[in-house]
Amino acid sequence: MRTVLQRVSKASVTVEDKVVSSIGNGLLVLLGVEDADGKEDIDWLANKIINLRIFSDENDVMNRSVVDINGDIIVVSQFTLHAQTKKGNRPSYIKAAKPDVAIPMYEAFVEVLEQRLGKKVGTGIFGADMKVELLNDGPVTITMDTKNKE
Repeated sequence: MRTVLQRVSKASVTVEDKVVSSIGNGLLVLLGVEDADGKEDIDWLANKIINLRIFSDENDVMNRSVVDINGDIIVVSQFTLHAQTKKGNRPSYIKAAKPDVAIPMYEAFVEVLEQRLGKKVGTGIFGADMKVELLNDGPVTITMDTKNKE
């Protein structure tokens, strides 16, 4: 699983001119799933996201997690995170999981996040043409890949 996390003051997802999800202070998570991903990837990534200390404390030091600030999360499926651009000018998405694999993994990931966050997690609509709007706070943007746990 590959993700781009953005610390946001607000974020929303719109599909066909209808806002399907919106949050205030928290995290926008763009999530790419590949065929090789499994439950251990979901668990590792969800735990990392929930506990990542990227929100400021009273001393303006990034020392608090999304749980600590009672923040919200939106997760948006984004197969393009697995784009391979080494050859030619048209990205290849061969590593991105097809919907029959990606949808259950995406849903399981959201469910685990909800359990660990203790509240509902916003989502987009899998496979839809989504408009994602955000106000990046900081800016703070972090990438993570479960196949390269650095």
